[in-house]
Amino acid sequence: MARKSRHKKSVGLAPGTIVYTGTKNQSETLIDVFDYTKEGFSEQAFTAVENCYAYKEKQSTTWINFNGLRDIKAIESIGKHYQLHPLILEDIANIHQRPKIDEYDNCMFVVFKMLYYDNNQKLVVEHVSLVLGKDYVLSFQESDGDVFDVIRNRIRQNKGIIRNHGSDYLLYTLMDAVVDNYFLIIETLGEKIEAIEEKLFNNPDNSLLQEIQNLKREALKIRRSIFPLREVVSKLEKASNELIQTKTQNYIRDLYDHTIQVIETIEIYRDMLWGLMDMYMTSISNKMNEVMKVLTIISTIFIPLTFIAGIYGMNFEHMPELKYNYGYPTLWGVMIVIFISLVYYFKRKKWL
Repeated sequence: MARKSRHKKSVGLAPGTIVYTGTKNQSETLIDVFDYTKEGFSEQAFTAVENCYAYKEKQSTTWINFNGLRDIKAIESIGKHYQLHPLILEDIANIHQRPKIDEYDNCMFVVFKMLYYDNNQKLVVEHVSLVLGKDYVLSFQESDGDVFDVIRNRIRQNKGIIRNHGSDYLLYTLMDAVVDNYFLIIETLGEKIEAIEEKLFNNPDNSLLQEIQNLKREALKIRRSIFPLREVVSKLEKASNELIQTKTQNYIRDLYDHTIQVIETIEIYRDMLWGLMDMYMTSISNKMNEVMKVLTIISTIFIPLTFIAGIYGMNFEHMPELKYNYGYPTLWGVMIVIFISLVYYFKRKKWL
């Protein structure tokens, strides 16, 4: 079957053209809004993008989260209202966009990947875009469901310092939640590697080869999603933009350390997977060697017995032993003694 191009939908279009390149079938865009200050907060859920316009004029911090990217008109509408560059809107809908950060006159734009396992323990890579502006953060996701519930609860319950800081700190907390979830993904990957490693030691078989190959592809997908984030966080930390306050840069520096830790761990696990492949080949080779050793020992035992049987199977007329009354049992006795002697010898050499 021919491989489908990931970029076929956007080939030949003008820069800034919004085309959703994903496959999620969520037709209706779900919008949830958190608007907060030190004193309080409000939480709303909408399906019409026009309901979000009033928050732009408020003297508070607003987080507007869009679930679903199929509604291109909604993305265009919110982009026009917040005066977002057309290239931002294009990258929001392009789920194959590599993680990156761009700075514009009135905002900063961040793209990264959110990872999680579904109910079938299959790795899901979801495209997430964040737009940081003065007193607001816009977040765009492919579908409903994310790792941001802990952030929502902190806003609702006024835990920590999130409601005492501005939109730049909100941007940091959202990225930090995604990076923290990377650790759970890495932990799950590590458990899968340990399980396969144990199977290799106990009973290596052909089915493990497919499991190792699947894990290699999964590790590669995780690495491809996470590795570019190091550059993104580094640029965010060093950004001399009025939207990022100095006190927030300390938190971003800590986020950078976490990102490096995740990347180093995934590199270790990738090397371990290559080692598992070598271990599998070695185990299969050792298993084959054991079989060959047993067959060789059996052949060695029967070589002298075959030699004796071959001699007395010749049809010469004058063979003295043929007229001996006890020749047949004697020959059996000699062959049994040789057989037992060789088995005893191999046992002492620990070849059996």
